[in-house]
Amino acid sequence: MNDHPVIARIRLNPHSRDVQRDLRDATQMHRTVMRTAPDGLGDSPRHQAGLLYRLEESDTSTTLLVQGSHLDPTRLPAGYGNAEVKSLAPMFSALRKGLAVRYRIVLNPAKRERLPLEEKNRRGKIIALSGAAADQWWLRRAADAGLQLHILTPTNLDPVRPRGTQASSMRHSLLRYDGTATVTDPDALTEAVLTGIGRAKPYGAGLLSLAPATAA
Repeated sequence: MNDHPVIARIRLNPHSRDVQRDLRDATQMHRTVMRTAPDGLGDSPRHQAGLLYRLEESDTSTTLLVQGSHLDPTRLPAGYGNAEVKSLAPMFSALRKGLAVRYRIVLNPAKRERLPLEEKNRRGKIIALSGAAADQWWLRRAADAGLQLHILTPTNLDPVRPRGTQASSMRHSLLRYDGTATVTDPDALTEAVLTGIGRAKPYGAGLLSLAPATAA
């Protein structure tokens, strides 16, 4: 797994019916993204391929970032978008303790509900976090991932809900965090980038992007 990690930046074609469908339906988007991974990966193909993705929207365009091993964007539907693929190896080689970085990540901050003792054999519901509670959740997860955060700027995104007869009814609240940080543990950070952070990875969460921080 992840022996050749790459990132594909796909500028989506707004006139494509496949793109329009996927932007309306997170389950369909997940299926389309999975087409870029190799076949024959067993029961957990997303995990085996190390596949993570994130949508980035601006006033003029929508870009799909897909990360994983041996990605093949040519397997996307015809006319889906223009793709550029880059190796992540140079970024991993540059990571060192004390390095200042900029980061971006979409997350689904959540915790499991605590039940009273008389219901100790049951599992509580997953509760979405927001505001200061979500910020604290990200601070803790970032520290575990080898990042000391300095700036964290949250942006609320539209929630996603899987569709289809086999889909879970759970609604995934999404937050994007942008900011700056210092690398404290390069090995932990490499693992976090490769495997993603938090829940809702099949629906566009968990992909951590890093870049060197520029001096002011």
